[in-house]
Amino acid sequence: MGRSVGMIWLPILLLLLLGSGRASNNLIGIGSYDITGPAADVNMMGYANMDQVASGVHFRLRARAFIVAEPQGKRVLFVNLDACMASQLVTIKVLERLKVRYGDLYTEKNVAISGIHTHAGPGGYLQYIVYIVTSLGFVRQSFDALVDGIEQTIIQAHNNIRPGSVYVNKGELLDAGINRSPSAYLNNPAAERSKYKYDVDKEMTLLKFVDNEWGPVGSFNWFATHGTSMSRTNALISGDNKGAAARFMEDWFDQKNGGSISSDISEPNGIPRRVSNIIPIVNDNHHELLELAASFESSPGKSTTRFLSLSRRVRSILRQADRPKFVSAFCQTNCGDVSPNVLGAFCIDTGIPCDFNHSTCDGKNELCYGRGPGYPDEFESTRIIGQRQFKKAVELFSAASEKLNGKIDYIHTYVDFSNLDVTIPKEGGGTTTVKTCPAAMGFAFAAGTTDGPGAFDFKQGDDQGNAFWRLVRNLLKTPTKEQADCQQPKPILLDTGEMKQPYDWAPSILPVQILRIGQMVILSVPGEFTTMAGRRLRDAVKKALTSGSSKEFGNNTHVVIAGLTNTYSQYVTTYEEYQMQRYEGASTLYGPHTLSAYIQVFQKLATALITGKPVEPGPQPPDLLDKQISLLTPVVMDATPFGTQFGDMKVDVPKNTTFRRGDNVTVTFWSACPRNDLMTEGTFALVEILWGKGTWEPAYDDDDFCLRFIWSRPSKLSTRSYATIQWIVPQTAAAGVYRIRHFGASKSLLGTIKHFKGTSSAFVVA
Repeated sequence: MGRSVGMIWLPILLLLLLGSGRASNNLIGIGSYDITGPAADVNMMGYANMDQVASGVHFRLRARAFIVAEPQGKRVLFVNLDACMASQLVTIKVLERLKVRYGDLYTEKNVAISGIHTHAGPGGYLQYIVYIVTSLGFVRQSFDALVDGIEQTIIQAHNNIRPGSVYVNKGELLDAGINRSPSAYLNNPAAERSKYKYDVDKEMTLLKFVDNEWGPVGSFNWFATHGTSMSRTNALISGDNKGAAARFMEDWFDQKNGGSISSDISEPNGIPRRVSNIIPIVNDNHHELLELAASFESSPGKSTTRFLSLSRRVRSILRQADRPKFVSAFCQTNCGDVSPNVLGAFCIDTGIPCDFNHSTCDGKNELCYGRGPGYPDEFESTRIIGQRQFKKAVELFSAASEKLNGKIDYIHTYVDFSNLDVTIPKEGGGTTTVKTCPAAMGFAFAAGTTDGPGAFDFKQGDDQGNAFWRLVRNLLKTPTKEQADCQQPKPILLDTGEMKQPYDWAPSILPVQILRIGQMVILSVPGEFTTMAGRRLRDAVKKALTSGSSKEFGNNTHVVIAGLTNTYSQYVTTYEEYQMQRYEGASTLYGPHTLSAYIQVFQKLATALITGKPVEPGPQPPDLLDKQISLLTPVVMDATPFGTQFGDMKVDVPKNTTFRRGDNVTVTFWSACPRNDLMTEGTFALVEILWGKGTWEPAYDDDDFCLRFIWSRPSKLSTRSYATIQWIVPQTAAAGVYRIRHFGASKSLLGTIKHFKGTSSAFVVA
């Protein structure tokens, strides 16, 4: 009897032991929240184009976060933003809130906040003057949307912490980026270039987060390509190609795991279908559908509450299940010289390729533009580059099997890059000491890039400058001889590091950080490293981690760069690329030895991470919130013509209209300024489908790639405004009866905010 019992319990004990071996010793948490800023009047961040002012929404922006923690030990928190870059001021204020809420659980040491580098988000949220000139100074609404949204994202991730595992996978993506400064890349040593097959990094690194109970709950990946598929003339808020990829992958997962609609990523356009899974199959009798649609005419604009916009969203947080919502983030890495405009750069007047060295057309930079794969349609280019990243991420996600095991750790310091001693090797052996410089931007900075050329007579590759612009520069600040010599061969256009009035024009103190999750380390860098600069940094850190006596890191060590993280300080090129003074070199603020300085600092941090020795915290960056100046005028009031109300139709769909897939359904409502209410976690635009004969269900909203909310005024100072909503009917849209709705908020002369809604006539999609 005793022997029989023993035989029964033996396999059970073995199963328990095996099961405990598979179970993770870590905790994971995932979160996501809306960070869409003002969709009107605010200059967009990225192209520095004064005429690029937000006038609607292509799709909403989000913050996405992951936490990985040891049950009784350390933890790391990474936040990815659908924003151009991180902001030192945003980081400071988020950390202050986390301090109040969680004590010392989340600090500057273990929190990384990174931007995807979309050039289609509202600006005005950085604290240094050079980055907020085109936005007419600081924009509090942009800033608050980010700080509030990041905080809510972190709260979600923290509240979702549960036992789970993290897996890593890597793979090549060949057709989502090209080098936009190949002449600078070619100045790197031939022996170094020969080690690499391509002149840009083609590798995507993906983390897969698996909850012990629920299974996969998220994925974050890093891949180098600029957020410049949307052009410098685009006026709609958009997450660009990386934001689009994130939307596609989250929809793919949700529909694959519980939705009743096809999740095949090879279906038309490669975009998952975005119709609520509760929508039934409707009667496909065309005549009956037309009669049904005719019974639903447009209704006058009506007062409503903000809650309706929130509750009617397809992805409403009010309708989420009891399991964690799947979150997918497409993060940025060393994208400095990588363009998503993969067809190359051409002259818009002649159609011939631009000059190789200077990216000009007959000497003019303004005519040289890169072409995306959907040229001339920037929305299509955004979709294609987003889809390519999405498909690769799905492939890596589905095959991820290498589990991250080992310590959770982090290390962080602040470094003053304006006057740093850097030890570099000398030719023929030995070392020498050089210095970094106070920040300065060269003449070629003003030339822009092939993704977004500048103006006037600037050009890339200019290492001389010209007399006229030197006179203009000297009105602001004349560089000292020491500064000019330090920055050589860069001719200084703006001596931003030495410009302090009315407050700092550029950063000098920068955060440098390493996050560790087992055999993977994330290098948080506050700028845009070029391809070769990123390769040198990764190699140096990996060597520091694996060459010592410690056996913590081996050949399977994964090193990834998280670009544009915690603050922003423009570009980092190699020394050789800097000599060419293309846009990236002219925007490398701290002189020709900037990359060597970063490598020196990161090697010290990597060594300290292994040995456990503490590092000095370094000098604190300034908090300049109280010094910010804003010249953006507030919304005074909104009005409609006599006899009309907010939400009334201005242009309705034609009666008895049938639309086909691929058609553009366009309606226009009398509206009000979107700055009155950002509709956070809500929607300005909504497409509904008829269920049965009287119930309308949400089908597409602000989160969908196919729906565009376009806001306009008849004149700049007018109190009247319109909301034009365009729905490009997806190839996967269900046949049926649809209508379009608009939600907004108006402001009276006394400052009262009132919410309204408008509804179009119904129409048929067949």
